[in-house]
Amino acid sequence: MSYAAIADRLRQGRLVLLDGGIGTEILRRNVSWADHQLADRPELVRAIHEDYIRAGADVISTNSFQLCRRAFRNHFRDEAHQRLIGAPDLDQRADRLLEAAVALAAEARARTAGNRPVAIAAAVTTLEWCFRPDLAPPPEQAAQEYAEIFAVVRRAGADLVLLETVNSIREAAIAAEQARRAGLPVWVSFVCDEDGRLFTGETLGEAARVLQPLGVDALLLNCAPPPDITRGLEELAPSAQVPFGAYPHIGRFDPPEWMFTDEYPPERLREIASGWYRKGARILGGCCGTTPAHIAALRTLG
Repeated sequence: MSYAAIADRLRQGRLVLLDGGIGTEILRRNVSWADHQLADRPELVRAIHEDYIRAGADVISTNSFQLCRRAFRNHFRDEAHQRLIGAPDLDQRADRLLEAAVALAAEARARTAGNRPVAIAAAVTTLEWCFRPDLAPPPEQAAQEYAEIFAVVRRAGADLVLLETVNSIREAAIAAEQARRAGLPVWVSFVCDEDGRLFTGETLGEAARVLQPLGVDALLLNCAPPPDITRGLEELAPSAQVPFGAYPHIGRFDPPEWMFTDEYPPERLREIASGWYRKGARILGGCCGTTPAHIAALRTLG
C-alpha cells in the first residue's frame, strides 16, 4: 500500500521526496560507517531514517549501498582463501545485514510516519565499484547475484528497489529485469559525468529507450554534483516517458569516507532543484553529503 500511494502521487504529477545521505550522515554524527552500523549501532541508523521522515521524505532508502556477498568476497583471493582466513559468517553476513537494513527502515516508519504513506526503497548499486563500469561481472553472473539480493529484500518487506549510481545500460537492464521478476517496482538511477553521459559514454536518451520497455517505474540521476545533474537531466528529460528526477551529492569523496563542504547549503540546493522541478523532475532528494535539512528545504517545492 505504501508504494501504491507514491505511484499515485507521481501519476498526479506531484512531488515525491526521497531522503538524503545515510552513510555520510552516520559519518557526520562522528561514527564510522564501517559495516553500515546495522549491527553495532542500529539505533543510529533508525534515528537517521526517522529524521528524514520528519523532514518530509515520502521514500526512505535502506542503508545498504554496496551491501552484497561480492563486496565481502572481493577482500580475498578467492572463496577458498575467504574460508581460510575470513570471519566464519561472511557467506551469510550480506543477507543478514540486508534484512536488518529493511527492518530498521520499517521500524522508523512505524515510529514516525503516522498515517502518512512512506515507502521503503531497498538501495542497491552495481555489483562492483559504481564508478568503474569496466569491472562489471558477466551478464549471467550479474543476473544471478541481483536475483539473490532482490529475493532477500522482498522477503524482508521492501516496497520497491532503488537501483542507484548505475554506470552502464547493460547492468541497469539486467538488474531491472531481475527486480521485476522478484515482483518489486524498480527505480533506476544513473550516475552521469560532467557532460551528462554515463561513464561508459552511453547517453541517457539511449538508457531511457532501453529501460522503459522493461517496465521500470522511474528514471533518476544521483551521486554527481548539482551542475552535472543539471546537464544529465537535459539529456534524460526529452526521452523520459516515466517519472524522472534526481538526488545529487554535495561535497567530495575522500576515500574511504566523505569530505563535507559548504558549497550547497539547503536553500541553495533548493534553488537549483527548483529548476529541475520546473523542467518536469518529480522525484527529488539527496545523495552523499546531504542532510535532513536539505530534504526539508526541498519539501517546499511541492
